[in-house]
Amino acid sequence: MKRMKSTHGGKVFLDRPKAAPEQVHVFDQQEIDAIDAALAARRPLLVRGEPGVGKSQLARAAAVDLGRAYVHVVDAHTESRDLLWHFDAVARLADAQLKGALRVIRTRRRADVHQELAVENYLHPRALWWAFDWEGARKQAIKARRPDEPPQPSGCDPKNGCVVLIDEIDKAETDVPNGLLEALGAGRFTPQGLNKPVMATGNDPPLVIITTNNERALPDAFIRRCLVLHLRLPDAVKEKDQLIEHLIERGQAHFDNAAPDLLRKAAELLVEDRRKAEQEHWLPLPGQAEYLDLVRAVRDLGPDPERQIALLDKVSRYVLKKHPGAAA
Repeated sequence: MKRMKSTHGGKVFLDRPKAAPEQVHVFDQQEIDAIDAALAARRPLLVRGEPGVGKSQLARAAAVDLGRAYVHVVDAHTESRDLLWHFDAVARLADAQLKGALRVIRTRRRADVHQELAVENYLHPRALWWAFDWEGARKQAIKARRPDEPPQPSGCDPKNGCVVLIDEIDKAETDVPNGLLEALGAGRFTPQGLNKPVMATGNDPPLVIITTNNERALPDAFIRRCLVLHLRLPDAVKEKDQLIEHLIERGQAHFDNAAPDLLRKAAELLVEDRRKAEQEHWLPLPGQAEYLDLVRAVRDLGPDPERQIALLDKVSRYVLKKHPGAAA
C-alpha cells in the first residue's frame, strides 16, 4: 500500500484557472497520519471542522501527493444514488418515442429493440463507480454514450487508485449517509438494471474523504464506518501566539517574498476579529481563508510594504467583518 510522500510542512501546489486565487496546501502531521490510517484501514476519512480551514483542499492535495485520480462530488441537491450511478430515464424515453415515430419497432425484431432500450445502456457511472472500478466505469460510460472521464489534475492517474471528495455531506439530502452504508462499508454496490455488483478492484482501494461543517448530525452507523479527523485552528484567546504563527506559516506558503510585517499584522488583525466574533457568537468565524484573502488583496493593492501596512485596516473591514454589527 502506498503511503503519503509529504512530510510535516510539505507543500503541494494545486492546479487552478489563471483568474482563481493561488491554491497551496501545507500538510501537517495529523493530516498525514489520518490519511495513511484511512488507507491502511480501507475506511473513509470523515474530516470535521469549521468552514475555510482546508478540509476540501486536503482531498485534492492528497490525490496529487499520492498520484491518484481525483473525483469531487456533492451539492445541496445530491441524493445517495447520485454518488453511485445515474439512470437517464429521459434519454431512454426519447429514444423509445423516436423509434416508435420512425416505425423501427414495427420493422425490426422486438428483442433487438428491447436490447437497445435496456436500462444498462442509459446508466452513467458517478463518482464511487469511477473510484471503485475506473476501467469498468469507462466501458459503461462508452456504452451509455457518455465517454468523457472525470478531468484530472496534472500528475493524477487512475492506475494509482482514486481519491473521492464527498464535500459538505451535511448539506446534501438527508438520505445520503445511510444510502452509502453498503458502498462504503462493503466496497460494493449494484446499479439499477445490472445483475453483477460494482466492486472495488486493484491493490489500492479508493480513498474516500468526506467533509462536514457539523451543521447537521450524521447517523451513528455512518460514523462507525469512518475514521475521523478533526481540523481546528488554535484558540484565539488561549492559543493566540500559536494561531498567529500558524497563519504566518500559511501566508509564507501562499505568497512568495511577502513582507514579514504584513503577514504578522494581518494575522494579529484576524485573531482580534476572531476573538470578538466568538464573544458575540457570530458564525462563521473569520479564519484561515479570510486571512489569505486579506493578505492577497493588500499585496495586490499596495506597491510596497509600507503602503501594504497602511492598507490593512481599510481592507480588513471588508474581508473580516462580515456580520451585522461587526464593523461598529
